Amino acid sequence: MNRALPLSPGATIGVLGGGQLGRMIAMEARRMGYRICVLDRDARCPTGQFADDVVVGTLDDLESARCVAERSAVVTLDTEHVPAEVLTAISAVAPVRPGPSVLATIQDRAVQKQFLDRLGLPQAAWATFTDDAELAAALGRIGAPAIIKARRAGYDGKGQARVEHADGAAAAWHHIGSPPATVEALVRFAREISVVLARGVDGQIAIYPIAENVHRRHVLHTTRAPAPMAPAQRANAERIATTIAAALDHVGVMAVEMFELPDGALLVNEIAPRTHNSGHYTFGACATSQFEQHVRAVCGLPLGDPRQLTGAVMVNLIGDLWSDGEPRWQHVLARPHARLHLYGKLSPARGRKLGHVLLLDDDTDRALASVDELLAALQS
Repeated sequence: MNRALPLSPGATIGVLGGGQLGRMIAMEARRMGYRICVLDRDARCPTGQFADDVVVGTLDDLESARCVAERSAVVTLDTEHVPAEVLTAISAVAPVRPGPSVLATIQDRAVQKQFLDRLGLPQAAWATFTDDAELAAALGRIGAPAIIKARRAGYDGKGQARVEHADGAAAAWHHIGSPPATVEALVRFAREISVVLARGVDGQIAIYPIAENVHRRHVLHTTRAPAPMAPAQRANAERIATTIAAALDHVGVMAVEMFELPDGALLVNEIAPRTHNSGHYTFGACATSQFEQHVRAVCGLPLGDPRQLTGAVMVNLIGDLWSDGEPRWQHVLARPHARLHLYGKLSPARGRKLGHVLLLDDDTDRALASVDELLAALQS
């Protein structure tokens, strides 16, 4: 199989993980003329509905991942939870982008934080611990309130516990299963922002307008872009994100989530080495979506124009909306400026992301103000 760069339309892109991110990568890749081979435990997964080929298996199944690599000119991911050792093994069969070393750095929260410290980038005070005594000592240095986070596999608030007082810390850790963990100082931030960018095989970087995010119950609720911010503040956020991407030698789209403090200082919260929920606004509001950009990057193509064409607000559609049956989609479809994206998941569940709505409006304050009314109408 010809894997010379750039990979032209007609080549097969392997995707490890069949969720909504892989689905939207597949949609853009198919539009561009590429083929998709996906690995997922369910052949009917969101990505599988747009794929040419589905390998049924789990993300930690080396033989299944190797099967995808053998059928593909390049392999990428829709989740950072593919074991780095699996990526290392299959990289002898097909190029993997982002590479195994990126995932090895990101998958362990302590390793990620050590990496940021080596770069001299700002983050909340933190420490690792493995037992009650180490946790007590860490809190003695950091103070409470604080957040305990499992070192591996946590997302959307899973594997995390808030500690208000040091004397309740051990119980909180045991409540989440006593995993190897970090404890981080609680950050009293003014808002969360994210920088979504792409980095090509040749090191070229394209940066999207910075997004402002609001979470509810630890799950992203809305993203507004562009985030209102001063040019110097924007340049600082972009500098932090590009420093991380270059140091990782990352290839593909990535997002860097940051806390903005009341005095304007920025702290890195998390690094996501993949397309990102806060970048969904690009799929409809930008000249090149984050999903096309990811295809371009991993295939060795020149990166597309990240320019935003209109202001946008994205709101996630969570499974709770289906509690009384199918939402009343006419309330979205009747709005000329709204774009509905449903992910093709087979069963709704509380807290699960099943889709999103993109509201295109240069007045993002107005769009944000309409979100709660729209969600209420969907259940009316």
